This record gives sequence, structure tokens and C-alpha cells, in this order.
Amino acid sequence: MKKSFWIKSSLLLIAAIACGAVAAAVFAGMRDLPEIRALENYEPSSVSRIYSEDRVLLAELYVEKRVSVDLEQVPDDLENALLATEDQKFYEHSGLDLKGILRAMINDLKSWSFEEGASTITQQLAKTLFLTPEKSLERKFKEAVLALQMERRYTKDEILELYLNQVYFGSGAYGVETAARTYFSKPVSELKVEECALIAALPKAPSTYSPLINPELAVQRRNTVLKQMLEIEKINRKTYEKAIETSYTTPEKTSKNSRKAPYFVDFVKRRLEDKIGSDMLYKGGVTIFTTLSWKLQQAAKHAVKQGISELAKRMEKNGLSGNPPQAALVAVNVEPGGIPARAGGSDYTESSYNRAAMARRQPGSAFKPIIYACAVENGFDQDTLLLDAPAAFPAGKRGQDWIPENFSGTYEGEITMRKALTESKNIPAVRMLNKLGPAAAIGFARDMGINAPMSPYLSMALGSFELSLLELTAAYSVFPNQGRFVKPCAATQVVDPKGRVIMRARPERRMVMSRTGAAIMTDMLKGVINEGTGRRARDLGYEIAGKTGTTDGYRDALFVGFSPDVAAGVWVGRDDNATLGRYETGARAALPVWKSFMKKAIEDRPLKYFDFPEELEQVQMDPDTGKPVPEGKGVTVRLRKKK
Repeated sequence: MKKSFWIKSSLLLIAAIACGAVAAAVFAGMRDLPEIRALENYEPSSVSRIYSEDRVLLAELYVEKRVSVDLEQVPDDLENALLATEDQKFYEHSGLDLKGILRAMINDLKSWSFEEGASTITQQLAKTLFLTPEKSLERKFKEAVLALQMERRYTKDEILELYLNQVYFGSGAYGVETAARTYFSKPVSELKVEECALIAALPKAPSTYSPLINPELAVQRRNTVLKQMLEIEKINRKTYEKAIETSYTTPEKTSKNSRKAPYFVDFVKRRLEDKIGSDMLYKGGVTIFTTLSWKLQQAAKHAVKQGISELAKRMEKNGLSGNPPQAALVAVNVEPGGIPARAGGSDYTESSYNRAAMARRQPGSAFKPIIYACAVENGFDQDTLLLDAPAAFPAGKRGQDWIPENFSGTYEGEITMRKALTESKNIPAVRMLNKLGPAAAIGFARDMGINAPMSPYLSMALGSFELSLLELTAAYSVFPNQGRFVKPCAATQVVDPKGRVIMRARPERRMVMSRTGAAIMTDMLKGVINEGTGRRARDLGYEIAGKTGTTDGYRDALFVGFSPDVAAGVWVGRDDNATLGRYETGARAALPVWKSFMKKAIEDRPLKYFDFPEELEQVQMDPDTGKPVPEGKGVTVRLRKKK
């Protein structure tokens, strides 16, 4: 009797200690469990999308590629397949499958490991949302407690919908909608039974069973799921036999090569990261509408590719090796300031460096219009005479002079400012800058949107400093825009998943020239096309104006020009600043690219003329002396202020 008493007492003590240990474990585990109520405000990371102006999808941005769908959009076959393989008693249990847990514990004890989890869908969701994937008794205990709490607070359908949108299905796909598009290039609502089974097979081992990685293994696993569906009578024998005979075909993969307008997309991303933040951009599921025209973007890409191909052939013929030539193109809609097209290089897959916005290169003679625009605003006119003759200018060092030369090596004596620009004469441009003063020209260039560092030297007249193609093109857009500068923009608005506009573009606008001054400069730049270095563009049959640019050693070739609606700039060069080859000027290397693009940019637009203010009049002038000549005898028609 006494022995029996001690045995019972010992057993009770052991039981009490065990209960205390379990209670302590429960208490310890409960202390740092996450708050289930947080699910009520839970919003999973979503995919953001960037669209062109004409609603072409340009890119998807995400950390986890995920598109959420309602449970009603998910086919019954997918629900049945998932429950068949992951949790057949999902609608019966309260979050835990006790028989499954007991069976898994026995098997784990036999193998002395955590090979079987016996987790229900609710437990899997709890682990995915709140816990780490480590295999331990503590984590399994927390998982079970969280599952019970979730089952008390939410309906089965709510839990299943969250699971379907949250779980990882391999190959970067989170949620069933993204999985359907990744593996079958279709929305989840259109999946066939065998496709549903393949997706349902993935959560067990997403990387292993991904059909993009192991298609044969994926099909084997899919057939196992189909068999389970047959056994629980979710499909009939005929459907099963037909489904297991269906092979898997890998869809066309989306790669770096197939991304649309990648240079433009990179530019949009950088701008928006500063405005709405990286989290909203990559996780917020926002829709971004941009200024890009898909038609013009394709035209820009084609023009750059063709121009570079032809230049590369000439360079090869001339024995030039080393870094291949590159090109950049950027267009700006004159009045609204949107960017309808951009090419930052000849091939994004070879180099993602955006030469249209990030590269800073010398503009050469393409900067001369800024100098002459400053002159016009300071009272000079097209018929102002400038001396085109050799000259020496103080270089800032005692006893040293700077002696610029014309590109042609020839000089014509006194010529008009118009002719000096038309023929891109260097000496007259330097003389004009000397009259204005470099500081005044720098201030004017700043107003025109050029923010690049500029030193107050006379060599600035020849574009001896470095700036971006985007800056230069935006400055040129002032001329057809009646003297108004509009800061270029790429994104018009950003809309959140609920349809609320969280950012709307409000481009910076300011008057930087008089309307008459802008019209006179436009007229002078029309002269470059009709009479000067831009003659190759005369046959476009539209109102256009522009200017060539070439730097020393033929390292940079540029053409920047505009119609009444669109301004575009083209730069051609090599990344290592090596020569393009003798005679590869802006007119030869860059203008054909510009012309090819502008032909597409203006082909569907009604004929439109440049602004002609009432304060101006047209007169015929002698191109050399600038003096008016009788009607019908002059070779140049130019604008001047009415006398």
C-alpha cells in the first residue's frame, strides 16, 4: 500500500512538472506571437506597372511578383487540386489536423528529424505571414497557435483566398495569378484542369518542381496531384486520363531583350523613387502613366540602330577599331514638355548606360544657338555684321593667347550673324560671345535649362564644356515654344490600386525669351536647314529647324532640331571618347538619325507653321551684307522687328 502510494505520488509529481513545463512553454511562446488582428489591414506587396501614353505596358516593377485576385476568379479545379494535395480536410478542421500531426510525429521520431510537417493550409499561411522557415518544435508550436487564432477570426474562404495570393509558387511567382501568367501566359481564371494541378503541385517544393527548371519532374508531380483529385472524386476517370497525357510547353520567356523602352523606364524609375519612394514604387501596386509614345519610341530605336550600323561600316572601312560607336536620341514635346521617345544607346542588353540623360559630352557648334539667342535678346539682329577673320583672344595667362579657327579653315570677312550661324563659323561666334561677356551667356543658358558646369571662357562659344543631350534638347524647345522653357517630364501621373491619384505631373514652366526673340532664332535655325550645314533634312517637307555640332577630332557628332511640336536631339560618339573617323561630322553621323526619327514624328501631324508674332516682318536680304534687297532678287528671307 505504501509502495503504491509513492508510485502514484511520483507519477502525479512528474505529471505536474510536465504540465508546468508545457504551460511555461505555452506562456513563453505566446509572449512574442504576432498580433493576428494585423491581417485586417494586411496588404501584400503588389506589382507596379508602367504604361506608355498610348497604354502599352512598358514594364512591371516588384520585389515579389504578385497580382492579387478574388477567390471567385480562381477555378474550382485549382481549389480542388490544392486541397487534394495540401489539405484534404481544410473545410472540416479548426486549423490543425491532429491525426496528421500524430502520424508526422511518429515518423519524425523514427527518422529522428523533421521530415514531415503535417501542416494544414492555415498553418502554412501562418508560417508564411508571421514566422521563419526554420524547422524546430518552437516554430511548429507557434504555427499551431497562430493557425487556431486565424481560424477563430476569419472564414475558411478568407483564409484560402489569402493563401492563394500569398504563397510562393517558384520562379519568382507569388500568388496563383502570377504563377498562371509565369507558367502558362494566361490569367488564372483561364487555366485548364491539368494546368491547375501543376500549379497546385508547386508549394511543396517550388524551386524543385518549377516547370521552367525541371519540366519533367513538374509533370510527374502534376500527375500525382491529378491522381489525388481522382481518388477524392474531384475529377472523373476520363478527365484524369486526358489530363495526364497532356505535355507541358514552356511559354516564351520575358527577358532583358524583350523589355520595352528600357532606357526610358530606367529614367522614370529614378525620378519616381525620389517623389513617391522605393516602397511605393516597387511594392505598392501603383499604375504609372507616362509621356512615351510607343510609335515614336520604336522610330527612335530603329533610327539609332540603322544610323549606328551605317557608321560602324564606315569606321571598319577606314580601319578604325576599338570601342564601337554609340548613339543617343531624346525627344521633347514642345508645349507640354513630355518626353515621347528616348534611346540611351544602341543596345540596352550590351550597355544600360543612358547616354541621353547621364552622359555629359561636349556639344560643339550645337551650343552656338544659345549664344546667338542671348545676342538677340540683347538687341542684336540677324543682319548684325560679324568679322570672320583670324583672331587672337587673351587666354587668361600672361603672354598667352587663344587662337580659334574655323572648321573649314577659310574666312569670309564681314558676314551677317545669320550666315555665321548657318555656316557654323567659329570666329564670329567667339566674337559675339566676347561682346556679350561669358557671364551673361552663362546666366542666359541657365535660364534655358542648362545646368551643367560652365566656366566663363570664350571657348564656351564653341561648346568646350560638357552637358547632357536632354539639357540641350530642352533648351532648343524654347525656340518653337514662343520663348517658354518647360522642364521635360516622363511620368504624367501615378495611381494607387484603389484608383486614387497620388502624384500628378506639374512641369516647371517659365518665360526665358521674348516671343519675338524666339521667333527670330527659329528663323535663323531654319536657315541652317535651308542654306547651311543641315541641308540633308530639307526634303522632309515640313517646317523644321536645327543645328549641327561636331567636336575636335570628330569625337562627338550632334544634331538638335525641332518642328513646331517636337524637339529632338541626337548624339553620336564612342564611350572612350575616341574619334569616329575623319569627316564624321554632325551633318554626316547624327543628322541622318535625327531625320529618320523626325520623319515618323511629323508624318501623322497636320502641317503647322512656326510662330510669327505681329511685331515682326519678313524681308529679303543680301546674305553677305545683311542689307535689304528688292523683292525677287534676294536669296534669303528673314524675320526682323518692324521698323
